[in-house]
Amino acid sequence: MRRLAFDVLRAVAERGAYANLLLPALLRERELTGRDAALATELSYGTLRGQGTYDTIIAACSDRGLDKIDPPVRDVLRLGAHQLLGTRIRPHAAVATSVDLAREVAGPGAAGFANAVLRRVASRDLAAWVAATAPDRAADPLGHLAVSYSHPRWIVAAFSESLGENTATGFAGTEAALAADGARPRVTLCTVPGIAEPAELVAEGAEIARWSPFGAYLESGDPAGIAAVRQGRAAVQDEASQLAALALTRVDVGAADRRWLDLCAGPGGKARLLAGLAARAGARLLAADVRPHRARLVSAATAVTGSAGVGVADGTAPAWRAGTFDRVIADVPCSGLGALRRRPEARWRKSPADVAALGGLQRRLLASALDAARPGGAVAYITCSPHVDETRTVVADVLSRRDDVAVLDAPAVLAEVPDLRCPGPEGRYAQFWPHRHGTDAIFLALLQRRPRLTGGEEP
Repeated sequence: MRRLAFDVLRAVAERGAYANLLLPALLRERELTGRDAALATELSYGTLRGQGTYDTIIAACSDRGLDKIDPPVRDVLRLGAHQLLGTRIRPHAAVATSVDLAREVAGPGAAGFANAVLRRVASRDLAAWVAATAPDRAADPLGHLAVSYSHPRWIVAAFSESLGENTATGFAGTEAALAADGARPRVTLCTVPGIAEPAELVAEGAEIARWSPFGAYLESGDPAGIAAVRQGRAAVQDEASQLAALALTRVDVGAADRRWLDLCAGPGGKARLLAGLAARAGARLLAADVRPHRARLVSAATAVTGSAGVGVADGTAPAWRAGTFDRVIADVPCSGLGALRRRPEARWRKSPADVAALGGLQRRLLASALDAARPGGAVAYITCSPHVDETRTVVADVLSRRDDVAVLDAPAVLAEVPDLRCPGPEGRYAQFWPHRHGTDAIFLALLQRRPRLTGGEEP
């Protein structure tokens, strides 16, 4: 189990592998099941989540800088630190197995070094190490939270800005959001409207979702064990993702409501749900993605509905005529900071430069989505990120150059879900949070093209 977890850590570091994709494949390849698979999973994900905290502690326990430790040995130490500080594994076993692993992957000299460092790590528990190594909470609250909850400082700052928190208000919400990123998320399933019902999932052990009329929660087990999932009539989809798509369909766009567009649809989760909803409403969805392999995933996801057209198209330079669609969804590429619970390595892989690099594309896609909507048509701008530079700032910049768009009250459209409003004057935007809603931190802006004026009407 420890070697498998080590191999996951090395693959993430060396070739940019995604743990949520690699780990299940390695478990199957090495035929690990039951308790062994559960331990390997905990060691892999737990070490990746806690990496920032563990690195601070390892640096305090080593006679050389963290950047001077050979990368494979550094991963062994991280894995050992998680066993010592984040699990119930006995200290002697955690140190001994880590030393054996260091010897296996880096030789006897590395084994001695690992033994010395991990024995020092074992001298205190996690709370005591955080108290000893984190910046003072009063003097540097963001630095303290970064070490305490194992996030890069820039992400801590981004969360606090999105939540409207600062030194004057305190950082209680920020701390809760960071803590939620360290918890294992449950699996949320989404049925295809008109083809499956949540009651089917409940009959096979799931729990009905709190807000989504299409959703259910699965606390444990393989989703593929549920018949509707195997048959493509249901799939894994975060509840906030479901609700963002549902919100678009609740906007009143007038009598004509036949043509819907998913502007950047891959890999197809929202498109599957929207296709089912479109069929129920007598409409048809066009789902597009610029990358052929993602368009193929969308085709597979929506095939069960029989009510979606799928094509390869660049949403920033579309082939369709302007003003064609009644409803448009723009779930734009983003940093993914809203899904750190599910992709623990992403917090160490992303940087502020990644956020800045996506800004231009996000603005072009939103502008294109607005152009694609007819007068009176609705647009949903969605990101799986709470970062202000990917959410409210993008919308504000695009709308500053237009006078034909109204901002709708997204939290009011989803009135059954509490605490969605962004702070301050931007309260018409909705922001989901894991600590408030148990979902990914998804942002939603609902926009509407102003109808054409007739006669002497005032805008």
